[in-house]
Amino acid sequence: MRKVLPAVPAVLAPLVGIALLATAGCGIRATTVPVDVGAAPSRVSCDTPAQPGGQSGEPGFPATVELVCGSQLVGVERIVPMPEKGTVRDPAVQAAQALLEALERTPNAEERDAGFSTGVPAGLTAGAPKPGDPAGTVRLSRKPEDLPPVALSQIVCTLASSETVSAGPGPVVLGGPDADPPRAWECTDAVRSRPESVPTLGEIVRPTATATATATATASPAS
Repeated sequence: MRKVLPAVPAVLAPLVGIALLATAGCGIRATTVPVDVGAAPSRVSCDTPAQPGGQSGEPGFPATVELVCGSQLVGVERIVPMPEKGTVRDPAVQAAQALLEALERTPNAEERDAGFSTGVPAGLTAGAPKPGDPAGTVRLSRKPEDLPPVALSQIVCTLASSETVSAGPGPVVLGGPDADPPRAWECTDAVRSRPESVPTLGEIVRPTATATATATATASPAS
């Protein structure tokens, strides 16, 4: 025997029809199970806050410090104080050390609110080139290839934009504390947009004959 469904009261029939049409029009199946779609994706402004003209009256130089924001590198204009005088008197090495300290420093509250961070580890220092190194080489206290890729990208792009450290447009030549030959890295648009994908090993840079002769003469004792 065919089962007969109870009739819908005439008063409710129009309402039932409207509900069915609305559900069919949306293309969504009705469900009583709550769906958790997660929190809305967060967005960062990456707005670079204005920097003061100086810091506690200390001598410094204007520089663009590359920080991480939204998985990319974004340059922040700063007045970078020079480090205290040490054994290294080369102005380029002193400037490189000042930039490393600026990269290691945790961004201030305003910068953090805008989404800025840094991946450069604390304690990293810059040293003078070794005899035979190409001109402009910066020797780091750690091998560049042992650094996190994002940190290496920050260092390369920050040093590349510094007129005090870099002699001009072109690759940045970095070496480690050992006798391994220095290598060259370039700050390209690809590195800035995807700093985590920078090649950990740059191209080996061989010194020119002039640079080698100059380094040898400098290292030789005066007669």
